[in-house]
Parts: sequence; structure tokens; C-alpha cells
Amino acid sequence: MSKNHSSTKNTRLAFFLNLIFTIIEFIGGYLTNSMAILSDAVHDLGDSISLGGAWYLQKLSNKEGNNKYSFGYKRFSTLGALISGIVLLFGSIFVLTEAVPRLFNPTHSDAQGMLWFAILGVAINGFAAWRLHGGSSMNEKVLSWHLLEDILGWVGVLIISIVMLFKDIHILDPILSIVITCFILFNVIRNLIKTMKVFLDAVPDEVDMDAIRKEIEGINGVERVAHLHIWSIDGEENTMITHLYTSKNTAFDKHEEIKEKVRNLVSEVNINHSTIEIHAKEN
Repeated sequence: MSKNHSSTKNTRLAFFLNLIFTIIEFIGGYLTNSMAILSDAVHDLGDSISLGGAWYLQKLSNKEGNNKYSFGYKRFSTLGALISGIVLLFGSIFVLTEAVPRLFNPTHSDAQGMLWFAILGVAINGFAAWRLHGGSSMNEKVLSWHLLEDILGWVGVLIISIVMLFKDIHILDPILSIVITCFILFNVIRNLIKTMKVFLDAVPDEVDMDAIRKEIEGINGVERVAHLHIWSIDGEENTMITHLYTSKNTAFDKHEEIKEKVRNLVSEVNINHSTIEIHAKEN
């Protein structure tokens, strides 16, 4: 079985597990009157969208560029992240509008029902994370950490439900809901900012333009760097276009050697595709 087929199979399994459990969560959150479970349901809905997108995009990951998409289909994964982020953002805001009033007027939650849902949540998300853990694709690695966040959220629900079985402290449910939702919002906003940077062709965070310019100009034969542009295709793979001006005593047959040195240099910051134009000074 190929790595790509295995990745697709694992992601597909995690998607269906998460989607089915998300539906169960919304029903369970309503029946137990638990905002903590509903907030996890919203989070898992975002995960389902991410997993569904990852499953579909896994099939497109090896598709070459064409006349329609000359850079290929890599940025479709970024589009999926944007859609997932927007869904989570609005879902989290909705949960907060429901949970905050309950701080001042706590309602009764079914602690025993919450306990059983928490056990089920830890088991299902744990199995899905285990299947994706150690995967070779970036989708699997990122999603396994995302599912780990879900497990931690359900562990919180588990602890709260056990406490509520013995103590009638129903304010704990909206408090946990708000904590989970704020944590989700923090990560969603952070990821949305990163995603928008990709769409706006911003310089990747790990790239220091001044340092790269200085190192390229330090290559023997390069006098000046002009029109240096670096951006990311999908948040992982970076691309560069630049023009180099060589010194007068640089032979024409050295140009390919200079280009190779530049490519090796920028590959250290994950720039895998570069277009380098060399302008030779006339003697």
C-alpha cells in the first residue's frame, strides 16, 4: 500500500468518525443541557470540515499544474483552512453568546449524561488521533495535533462531570465551555491570520529577506540582488523570484553555477522552487 493511499485511508476514517460523533455531540449537548458539550460539538464540526477537506485534498496533492492552475492545487488546502476557520469563528461566537449568560443564571446539566459523552469523546477522538499519529503527510501531522486538543477538551468535560455528580456546582459547565471556546478562538484567529498571509502572498514568517539578500550578495560573482520576491504556495512550500547582477569579471559560463549556489542557499528556508534571472555587466 502506497503512503499516499494510506494517508487518504486514515484521513477518511478520522473524518467519518469525527462527523458521526459531532452529530451525536449536538444531540447530547441539547439533551444534557451542557454548553461544554455544545462548545466541543462546534469545535468538532470545524474538525470535520478540516478532515473532509484534507481527505479530498489528499487526492489532489499529487495533481500537476495545468492551464487553469499553473501552480497546481496546493493552495486548495489553504482555502480549506480558511473555510474551516470561518466556521469555527462564528460557531465559537455563538457558543459564547449562549454560555456567558449562564454564568449569572446557571442551569441544571445532566452530569451523568455528560460523563458518558466524555468517555465516548475521549475514546473516539483518541482512536482517530492514533490513526493519524506518525503519518507521513503534513495533513495527518497537523490533524493529529488538532484531535489531541479535542481529547484534552473531553478530559475537561470528564473531570467536571465527575465533580458535578457529587457537588451541585452547575456553574462549572459554562465556565468550562467559555475556557474551551476562548482556547479555540485564540487558535482559530492565529491560524486565520497565517492563512490570510498566504493568500496575500506575504513573506513567510521563517524567511528573513535581508539575511537572504545579504547571503546571496556574498556569493562570488554576484554584485547586487534586485526584485527579490518570496512567498508561500500553501503555507508549507515557498517560492522565490529574483534578479541578480553579476560583476564585470564574472564569466558567462559561471551563471549556472551561481544559480545552483543560490538554490542550495534558499532551500534551507524551504524554498523549493526558484526563478533566477541573471544580468551580466558588459566588460
